[in-house]
Amino acid sequence: MNNEKYEPSGNKAPMQLIGIRTPIIRKGEDIVQILVDSMKKQRIYLQNTDVIVLAESAVATSEGRLVSLSDIDPTSEALELAQKYQLDPREMQLIIEECDEIFGGVPGAALTITRGALSPNAGIDSSNAPEGCVVLLPKDPQKSAAMIRQGLEKSCSCHIGVIVGDSRTQPLRLGCVGIALGTSGIEPVEDARGSFDLFGKELKITRKAVADNMVSAAQLVMGEAGEGIPAVVIRGAPVKMVKGSVEMPLFSREECMYYSNINKDRK
Repeated sequence: MNNEKYEPSGNKAPMQLIGIRTPIIRKGEDIVQILVDSMKKQRIYLQNTDVIVLAESAVATSEGRLVSLSDIDPTSEALELAQKYQLDPREMQLIIEECDEIFGGVPGAALTITRGALSPNAGIDSSNAPEGCVVLLPKDPQKSAAMIRQGLEKSCSCHIGVIVGDSRTQPLRLGCVGIALGTSGIEPVEDARGSFDLFGKELKITRKAVADNMVSAAQLVMGEAGEGIPAVVIRGAPVKMVKGSVEMPLFSREECMYYSNINKDRK
């Protein structure tokens, strides 16, 4: 699905999604060099305002966040919760260590708050990991995005954006959509308040989840299984480029419509 194009209305250039196929990324490898070598081999040349979306598992693996479950000794708490949610006790131990809070779950998944966001199993994933291993989320996705952007900009001599993304389910919806864990070089959420709709009504609360939407678009190219495309170049997207990095804005738990009502039912 490389080089797919979306043609917007008007005279704007088409938005392109260009998949970067790489070798399997191993623990501790230099992801920037792998991307540079892979793009060169595939004749992909970065341009100003390009945005690269990266799968969090690839970034985390390169940063050494790959864990062998045989090295984990579960506590009594992990054993109890693993039985409750039908998880491997060793994975449950990692979930406890990685998350801010566990507040529910279903068979096969513990529902957590991890770094301020809803995340099944604290974002820990066994897919695209060697047998008997799991991949934790990058320790600091914002820092990861900035370091990768700086490395790629140095190589390509142009200003780009980088998003480290993951896939998540939405309440009452089947299937996964994209979520940005960290960004650099772009405005991740744009404030649309004060603009007007087709009927002249002023928008009061609307903010555009630009980075999340770009991750969702990129995942159509990446896939969720063994496609071997952990990175996608998005070219021509209507995104605001910035110097440096802008922190991902988050709701507080009290402001979140979903969490505040779930939590209210628990009290």
